[in-house]
Amino acid sequence: MEYKIVVKKRFAANLLALLLYLEKEWGKKVADEFQQRIAKSFAVLLRHPFVGSPSKKFPGARGLLITKHNRLFYRIESNRIIILSLADTRRKKFSN
Repeated sequence: MEYKIVVKKRFAANLLALLLYLEKEWGKKVADEFQQRIAKSFAVLLRHPFVGSPSKKFPGARGLLITKHNRLFYRIESNRIIILSLADTRRKKFSN
Protein backbone atom coordinates (compact mmCIF):
# COMPACT_ATOMS: atom_id res chain seq x y z
CA MET A 1 0.00 0.00 0.00
CA GLU A 2 1.22 3.48 -0.81
CA TYR A 3 0.84 6.01 1.99
CA LYS A 4 0.41 9.77 1.91
CA ILE A 5 1.49 12.16 4.69
CA VAL A 6 -1.05 14.69 5.98
CA VAL A 7 0.17 17.36 8.40
CA LYS A 8 -2.22 18.78 11.02
CA LYS A 9 -2.14 22.47 11.96
CA ARG A 10 -0.99 21.66 15.51
CA PHE A 11 2.12 19.89 14.19
CA ALA A 12 2.89 22.70 11.75
CA ALA A 13 2.59 25.30 14.52
CA ASN A 14 4.74 23.24 16.92
CA LEU A 15 7.38 22.73 14.24
CA LEU A 16 7.49 26.40 13.29
CA ALA A 17 7.84 27.47 16.93
CA LEU A 18 10.62 24.95 17.51
CA LEU A 19 12.50 25.95 14.35
CA LEU A 20 12.33 29.63 15.32
CA TYR A 21 13.58 28.79 18.82
CA LEU A 22 16.43 26.64 17.49
CA GLU A 23 17.51 29.33 15.05
CA LYS A 24 17.40 32.05 17.71
CA GLU A 25 19.22 30.05 20.40
CA TRP A 26 21.54 27.80 18.38
CA GLY A 27 21.73 29.23 14.86
CA LYS A 28 20.36 28.54 11.41
CA LYS A 29 22.49 25.43 10.89
CA VAL A 30 20.93 23.66 13.90
CA ALA A 31 17.41 24.64 12.78
CA ASP A 32 18.13 23.38 9.25
CA GLU A 33 19.54 20.10 10.60
CA PHE A 34 16.38 19.56 12.65
CA GLN A 35 14.21 20.26 9.62
CA GLN A 36 16.23 17.64 7.70
CA ARG A 37 15.62 15.12 10.51
CA ILE A 38 11.88 15.73 10.18
CA ALA A 39 12.07 15.18 6.41
CA LYS A 40 14.02 11.93 6.93
CA SER A 41 11.46 10.80 9.51
CA PHE A 42 8.66 11.41 7.01
CA ALA A 43 10.55 9.31 4.45
CA VAL A 44 10.92 6.48 6.99
CA LEU A 45 7.22 6.66 7.85
CA LEU A 46 6.25 6.41 4.19
CA ARG A 47 8.25 3.17 3.88
CA HIS A 48 7.51 1.77 7.37
CA PRO A 49 4.37 3.41 8.78
CA PHE A 50 4.21 1.19 11.88
CA VAL A 51 7.79 1.92 12.99
CA GLY A 52 6.64 4.21 15.82
CA SER A 53 5.62 2.81 19.16
CA PRO A 54 1.98 2.97 20.30
CA SER A 55 1.31 6.08 22.37
CA LYS A 56 -0.16 5.91 25.87
CA LYS A 57 -0.98 9.63 25.88
CA PHE A 58 -2.63 9.83 22.44
CA PRO A 59 -5.03 6.87 21.97
CA GLY A 60 -4.77 5.31 18.53
CA ALA A 61 -1.58 7.23 17.75
CA ARG A 62 2.05 6.22 17.49
CA GLY A 63 5.18 8.09 18.56
CA LEU A 64 8.48 8.36 16.73
CA LEU A 65 11.57 9.80 18.41
CA ILE A 66 13.15 12.51 16.25
CA THR A 67 15.87 13.59 18.69
CA LYS A 68 16.38 12.77 22.35
CA HIS A 69 14.23 15.82 23.13
CA ASN A 70 11.51 15.60 20.46
CA ARG A 71 8.89 13.02 19.58
CA LEU A 72 6.54 13.13 16.62
CA PHE A 73 3.03 11.73 17.09
CA TYR A 74 1.04 10.34 14.19
CA ARG A 75 -1.98 8.23 13.37
CA ILE A 76 -2.53 5.87 10.47
CA GLU A 77 -5.93 6.07 8.77
CA SER A 78 -6.42 4.01 5.63
CA ASN A 79 -3.57 5.04 3.31
CA ARG A 80 -2.84 8.30 5.18
CA ILE A 81 -0.23 8.98 7.84
CA ILE A 82 -1.61 11.92 9.79
CA ILE A 83 1.09 13.88 11.58
CA LEU A 84 -0.58 15.09 14.77
CA SER A 85 1.94 16.83 16.96
CA LEU A 86 5.55 17.38 17.91
CA ALA A 87 6.29 17.16 21.62
CA ASP A 88 9.21 17.94 23.89
CA THR A 89 10.12 14.67 25.64
CA ARG A 90 11.51 16.53 28.65
CA ARG A 91 7.96 17.40 29.71
CA LYS A 92 6.42 14.57 31.65
CA LYS A 93 2.95 15.06 30.15
CA PHE A 94 4.31 14.33 26.65
CA SER A 95 6.21 11.14 27.41
CA ASN A 96 5.13 8.16 25.36
